[in-house]
Amino acid sequence: MLATIFLIKNTLMDKFSNHIKNVLHGFFLSIGTTIAEPSTILPLIVNYFGGSSLLVGFFAALLRGGAVLIQLFAAFQSQTYALMLPYLRRVFLVRFISWFSIGIAIILFGENSPNLTLFSIGIGLFIFSFSAGFGAIYFKDIIGKIFSHKFRGKTMSYRQFFSGLGGLISGALAGYILHTFEAPYSFGYLFIISAFIMGFGYLSFGSIDEPKKEKVATKEKSFKEFLHNSLTLLKADKQLQTQLKTFLFGYGYLLALPFIILDAQESIGLDGVAIGSLITAQMVGAMLSNFLWAKLSGNGLNRLTAQVAISFQITAILLAVFASSLSMYMALFFLVGAAIDGSRIASGNLILELAPAEKRPVYMALQINILSMGLFFSILGGLILQLSSYPVLYTLTLIMLIIALFISFRLPQGD
Repeated sequence: MLATIFLIKNTLMDKFSNHIKNVLHGFFLSIGTTIAEPSTILPLIVNYFGGSSLLVGFFAALLRGGAVLIQLFAAFQSQTYALMLPYLRRVFLVRFISWFSIGIAIILFGENSPNLTLFSIGIGLFIFSFSAGFGAIYFKDIIGKIFSHKFRGKTMSYRQFFSGLGGLISGALAGYILHTFEAPYSFGYLFIISAFIMGFGYLSFGSIDEPKKEKVATKEKSFKEFLHNSLTLLKADKQLQTQLKTFLFGYGYLLALPFIILDAQESIGLDGVAIGSLITAQMVGAMLSNFLWAKLSGNGLNRLTAQVAISFQITAILLAVFASSLSMYMALFFLVGAAIDGSRIASGNLILELAPAEKRPVYMALQINILSMGLFFSILGGLILQLSSYPVLYTLTLIMLIIALFISFRLPQGD
C-alpha cells in the first residue's frame, strides 16, 4: 500500500500533492479523534463522571452527528462560493480550540466537580461537531472538485487506510495513557495531546490546491426558499430517496454500538490494556478493509460496497449477543471498523456521482442532514437500554440493519 500510493498518476484534476495532503489529513485526524472514540473511550469517560446510559448516547451522538440544520444553512451559503478552502480553514481552527478546551476542563474540574466536567465536555463536543456541520459541506465539495470519479474512490480508500493506521497508533497511545496515569487526569491528557496531533492534519488539508468552481448555483433570496427548493428536489429524485433510506437504516448499528463496550465491561471486565486492544482491533479492521473498498469502489461497485459493509454490521451485532471473551469482542470491533469505512466510502461516492456539480452542496447537505438523524440513534439506544435490556437492544438493531440490506438492492449497480 505504501509503495502503491506513490505510483498514482498525477493528472490535472487528480493532483498528486492533493492526494497526499488528503491522506495525511485523514491520518492525523484519525489519531486525534480516536482518542475519544464514541464506541469505546467516550462512554467510559462519561460513565466515570457518573453520566447515565442516556447521557452516554447523547454525547456519542454529539460527537458523531454534529449540527443537523446548520449543514443545510452551510449549503445555502456556499452555493455561490467559487472556493471553499478559506472557510474550511476557519472550521479547522474552531475544532482545534474546542477539542483542546475539553482536555483543559477535565484537568481543572474533573477531580472535584463531575457535573461541571460533564457540562464542559458537552459544550466542547457541541462546538466541535457544530463547526463540522459547515466543514462537512466544504470538505466534500472540495473533494468533488479535485478528484475524478474513479480516482476519488481510490484516494478516499487510501485516506481511510492510513486513517486506520492512525487509529491503530491512537489506540496504543490511549491504552498507554489510561494505564499509566490515573483518571480523570488521563482523560484530560488524551484530549490535549490529540488536539495537537489533529492540528497537523488541519495544516495539511488547509494547504490543498483548490481550483475555482466554474459553475455555481444562483443563490435563493431566503433560506426559507432554499429549504423549499431542497425539499422539492428530494421529492423528485427517487434515486436519492433510495440511497438515503439505505444508509439511514444502515446507521441502525448506532442503536447498540456505544453500549457494547459497557456490556463488555460488565460481562468480562476491562482494564486500560483491554480497552486499547479493542480500539486497536477496530482500527485494524478499518485499515485492512480498505484494500477491499479500494478494489470495489475503484471499479465503480459502490452498491456492493454498501451491501458488504451492512453485512459486516449485522455480523458484528450477532457477535455482541454471544460474546463472552476479549477475543470475541476484538473480532466484533474489527468488523465494526471495516463496516464504518465501507459505508463511508459507498455513501460518499454515490452522492457525488448522483449530484450535478452546481447542485453538489445541496445534495450533500440533504444526505448529511437526513443521515444525521441516524447518528442520533445512540440516544434512542440509551433510552431502550434504560427501559429494557441488551438482548432487546441488539434485536432491534439487527432488524434495522436487515431492512437496510434489503433496500440496498435498489441502489444503482455501478459501472
